[in-house]
Amino acid sequence: MRSEPVPASGDELSECTELRERLTDGLARARLAKTQLAARTGLGRTTVQEAFRTDAPAPSAETVAALARVLRLPSAELLDLRRTAAETGPERAGNSGPGKPIGEWNPHDLEVHPAGIVSGASQQGAVAERVLPGYVPRGHDRVLADAAADAAQGHSRMLVLIGTSSTGKTRACWEAVQPLAAQGWRLWHPYDPTRAEAALDDLEGVTPYTVVWLNEAQHYLGNPQTGERIAAALHTLLTHPDRRPVLILGTLWPEYANQYAALPHTGTPDPHSRVRELLAGRTLTVPDTFDQEALHYAATLAHNGDRLLADTLTRAHTHGRITQDLAGAPELLRRYEHSTPAAQAVLEAAMDARRLGVGLHLPQTFLADAAIDYLNDHDYEYDELTEDWAEAAFAELARPVHGKQAPLRRTNARPRRRSPGVPTPATTPVSAAGPVFRIADYLEQHGRGTRRALCPPSSFWAAAHAHLAHPDDLNNLANAAKNRSRLQWAYHLARRAFDAGDALALAILAEMKKEAGDREGAEALYRRAADAGNRSFPSEERWPYGLDPDGTPTLPWP
Repeated sequence: MRSEPVPASGDELSECTELRERLTDGLARARLAKTQLAARTGLGRTTVQEAFRTDAPAPSAETVAALARVLRLPSAELLDLRRTAAETGPERAGNSGPGKPIGEWNPHDLEVHPAGIVSGASQQGAVAERVLPGYVPRGHDRVLADAAADAAQGHSRMLVLIGTSSTGKTRACWEAVQPLAAQGWRLWHPYDPTRAEAALDDLEGVTPYTVVWLNEAQHYLGNPQTGERIAAALHTLLTHPDRRPVLILGTLWPEYANQYAALPHTGTPDPHSRVRELLAGRTLTVPDTFDQEALHYAATLAHNGDRLLADTLTRAHTHGRITQDLAGAPELLRRYEHSTPAAQAVLEAAMDARRLGVGLHLPQTFLADAAIDYLNDHDYEYDELTEDWAEAAFAELARPVHGKQAPLRRTNARPRRRSPGVPTPATTPVSAAGPVFRIADYLEQHGRGTRRALCPPSSFWAAAHAHLAHPDDLNNLANAAKNRSRLQWAYHLARRAFDAGDALALAILAEMKKEAGDREGAEALYRRAADAGNRSFPSEERWPYGLDPDGTPTLPWP
């Protein structure tokens, strides 16, 4: 016989009432809407709404702590109230099955990728707290919400989200079960001693009003010894009338879903027959990117104070891979901070190159030579280099993190294509010889902020002069060198750009003569640059001093 919810006791109601009254007062003093509060705490909108509902169970300790921090309320007192309410709160009659109340779970313990950290206190030595950005609902969330609503009405449902790495599958499942948390549902995440063993051992004990959490379901369904038995047990759980309602949620990468769905050849074994039957009609695809509606919603959350979304939108708003950026950013930073000295030197050379104006595609030869002076003599970093240090460093940096991002990945520059009849430019930039690499957008942005006031060492400028070939890169670095009083490097880099066919480099040399007081020499170079520019690229983007009505480049003085 199916058990029903048990009403809250008087003690729980009094404690919950006081807790919610203090949260409501704090919200009023802060003059925040609940949507804004969700963005600032990193909690889901549903989680915040349920925390203020008078007919819902006590919110989780994590929720209370996050709300107290943003609303500037005494967290210790609120946590005491929450603890008392939870201890005196009801449990479902006879519900002694595996798992625990949804509200007692931390989403990170359910393998929701952390997206950032916020200091838990202002005092020195405060523990950093992992937070989640505000949640952006998408099309698949409506299907998930319908499944959860059906389960709340007493029907057993199963959905497995299919998508590539870090597309938001697990977070979507977490948001979907929040309404069930308010109704006292449990959640069971089988993982000990192994996922497959835990599932097989305890599936028969799952009681009604339980969410079965099968994140990365290949560990359960794809196990060669027990996968088919687990699929059969899940089917029984879903279809047995006395065990309703349950909600089974899982995630899979597309390659696993395709493997399980494939029909075997005639006369060959069928290792996934029960898994294929179980998944039929119970899968849901999660897209890799945000559509325009989702991007607009994310921008609204960012505008209302969600710093994590605001940060990732600066990098990912064009391609829409928001969740991948959020999931990969903390791990990219950790990889940078804990990489070997050689790998860290290569990354810092790449950061400096990008912030000083070098293009996206960085030659391997340039990065390897530039990295030398980034190594510390005091700690014997340079002395400990092996003969294959560069190869090892690039291999280390090429290993991907969440979202298929790598700190530094090999890439290919796309060839430029022109329609028929468009003339070839008078000067064609020389392509870099050998492999080229691109630094992760997040690390590039991190470098722009943390290294803004630093001047690259001598090996950086020497490597740029030796290995960079594109005139724009050389001109940008010549200006950067001049602004940092590296005048000899500024001269040589500009001269190399001119030798590569870029007349604008003469203007940089002329500026240097002008600043040195050589007006006559500067004017001669300006005129030479203007003449060359008029023949090759009469464009205001390429000539900073403007154009006459006839298209002739003007000079910085009469």
